[in-house]
Amino acid sequence: MQNSNGMKYIILVGDGMGDLPIAELGGKTPLAFAKTPAMDRIASEGELCLVRTVPEGYPPGSDVANLSLLGYLPHECYSGRAPLEAASLGVALADDEIAFRCNLVTLRFEGDRVFMEDYSSGHISSNEARILIEGLEVVAGTDRLRFYPGVSYRHLLVHSGEVGSLVTVPPHDYTGQEVTEFWQRYTSIPHLREALAKAVAYLADHPVNRERQAQQHNPANAIWLWGEGKAPSMPTIREQFGVEGALISAVDLLKGIGVYAGLEIIEVNGATGYLDTNYAGKAAAAIEALKTKDLVFVHVEAPDEAGHQGSLKDKLQAIEDFDGKIVKPIFEALLASGQDFRLAVAMDHFTPLALRTHSVDPVPVAIYASRAVHAGSGLPYDEQGAAMVGKLLTDGRQFFERVLGRA
Repeated sequence: MQNSNGMKYIILVGDGMGDLPIAELGGKTPLAFAKTPAMDRIASEGELCLVRTVPEGYPPGSDVANLSLLGYLPHECYSGRAPLEAASLGVALADDEIAFRCNLVTLRFEGDRVFMEDYSSGHISSNEARILIEGLEVVAGTDRLRFYPGVSYRHLLVHSGEVGSLVTVPPHDYTGQEVTEFWQRYTSIPHLREALAKAVAYLADHPVNRERQAQQHNPANAIWLWGEGKAPSMPTIREQFGVEGALISAVDLLKGIGVYAGLEIIEVNGATGYLDTNYAGKAAAAIEALKTKDLVFVHVEAPDEAGHQGSLKDKLQAIEDFDGKIVKPIFEALLASGQDFRLAVAMDHFTPLALRTHSVDPVPVAIYASRAVHAGSGLPYDEQGAAMVGKLLTDGRQFFERVLGRA
């Protein structure tokens, strides 16, 4: 099945943009307070609704939520976050292998107690992190454990064989909190205890960390394993919906989802997953990809990172940058092209500043059709506006079909 109608489809995702009302903003959310003329126009002239991206019983992670935004039903294909990231790094998992996300983190050790100071080691650079992860492979890698470098603080550990009943937690859920109980889960497994001890010893006085501390940056003094799982089985977007697509993101998780979805992964130089990402490069790459692809999915991580850090200033900037540097140029290029298109603005989940982690709230989405047959919502793009409309799409497949104009 091929897309033969010439229509172009684009989904623009501001990761974690959703939030709760904040007194400092006069009771508005950051999305409602921020200046977002492009997204507001899309919502006002298009369709505005809510989508449940996190099914009941699933944690509100970017893995589950972005699978939903690409039309997948997590209960049919989700096996864990790390296997998706493995696909992005070109790491094929054998049947008896388990992938773990391996964060470089900053921990504080007080006797037998352990505290999560920073889930990202001060957003360590990819070049610094690569040196550390490659070193860890030498000092702590074994026949059972293999380390692979990724982007910034986000890396991969592949574990051969089972790990029993080990249950992990995302480090960004526990920033500034005691994590002794979770650390002890790892150290109760002899070969993981040995690897963690070697990692802490190796990182403690590494030149990269000495330089980071000299510059008043958090050191990467430990690793944190989470998001474990085995390789999933997923049909491609083309097999399910008959469209050919591409994906643009700085984040290995999203790239891995794209690999399994059969999407072309477009690499953009300078894409970092943070406020300093190459917005212009991402927008230009999306516009170029639409010349040959039916579907383009663009993901921006910065709002989510600001939410995890609890930074209102950074979240407002991330939302306004997403609107002005991604949504605006892509929308204007589509309008100027004369091409028929359907454009969706979305987020995968809320990352409320008050929580500093994700929540399960249904997310607002706006869909603009160049050949609209219905009046627009007349509302801006924010949480309250979408709730006022009162239209809820109960899963990601309904959303994706809506984007394609098939529902």
